[in-house]
Amino acid sequence: MFRTATRSLSTAARRSLKIGVIPADGIGKEVIPAATRAIEALGSDIPKPEFIDLVAGWETFTRTGVALPKETVEILRSECDCALFGSVSSPSRKVVGYSSPIVALRKELDLYANIRPVKSVAREPGHESPVDLIVVRENTECLYVKQEILTTGDNGKEARATRLITERASGRIGQMAFELASARPRKHLTIIHKSNVLSVTDGLFRETVRAVPKLPKTNGKYDDVTIAEQLVDSAVYRLFREPEIFDVMVAPNLYGDIISDAAAALVGSLGLIPSINAGDNFVMGEPVHGSAPDIEGKGIANPLASIRSAALMLRHLGYDTGADKLDTAVDAVLRDGKVLTPDLKGNSTTEEVLQAVLKRL
Repeated sequence: MFRTATRSLSTAARRSLKIGVIPADGIGKEVIPAATRAIEALGSDIPKPEFIDLVAGWETFTRTGVALPKETVEILRSECDCALFGSVSSPSRKVVGYSSPIVALRKELDLYANIRPVKSVAREPGHESPVDLIVVRENTECLYVKQEILTTGDNGKEARATRLITERASGRIGQMAFELASARPRKHLTIIHKSNVLSVTDGLFRETVRAVPKLPKTNGKYDDVTIAEQLVDSAVYRLFREPEIFDVMVAPNLYGDIISDAAAALVGSLGLIPSINAGDNFVMGEPVHGSAPDIEGKGIANPLASIRSAALMLRHLGYDTGADKLDTAVDAVLRDGKVLTPDLKGNSTTEEVLQAVLKRL
């Protein structure tokens, strides 16, 4: 896993690891505590974890009128080494004064890369199905700049949204993707775009990412990475038809969000898919699933994505041993197949799945 140099160089000497904990809404309040308990179970494999409870989300907004309090951002910046974020119950309608706190956090902390591994786990080792890929999603631009206007014209109401693609952001996410691809056995990178239609915005993204290996600062580092391209619509089709062709996929914000959710269907559930939001100076783990209000409070949410997100976060900081132990424990639970939540056709609770992971730790 690609690591930020400023963070990984300082981790070895730490006596404690200060982790901001933001469960936010819905099942985030159930699965993030499971992840913190799994981290605690690692013992001496990581510095002593200190969890700092923070708030953000729709429920915070309904109580205070602010979805992302300034105090949360400041504490993350000044006191935390990393963070875990749960899920947000953002409404599908416009609410005056409300904006998604996770989108805002990514911008505030310059977490420009959302890294989402999707890997299948077979019941028996050595019989894995051909799904082992990473979606690298640009995290700060595209339509997520949230610049929308509503006007009235000859056709009645007209809604317009600004889509922003910059050379700087595309270059940063491109380098992150090449770094990941160069560290994997296949060394294969697929650039996802729709430049046959959006020739200016997607064209800039495509050209900038392709140019990364030619930059003087890379000094031939990525010459062994094979570059492919795929239009986003055909990429989704081919994900389901032949997922084995993909290794690392890099995409603008919206496409990356859609592709990684679609890829989750290949391995059984969104409840298995982790991610990290990474920048040059901070990393935040975040399970890919949403707030799942239909199962909130029932104690059946799948905690495995949050535990894997904790593992990704730790690996990004240089704690490979602890991260490997978390991933190995989750793999063992999935291979055993006896303790699974309903999203994986099981009948176990969140706590029972967590206990199964802790037992293997």
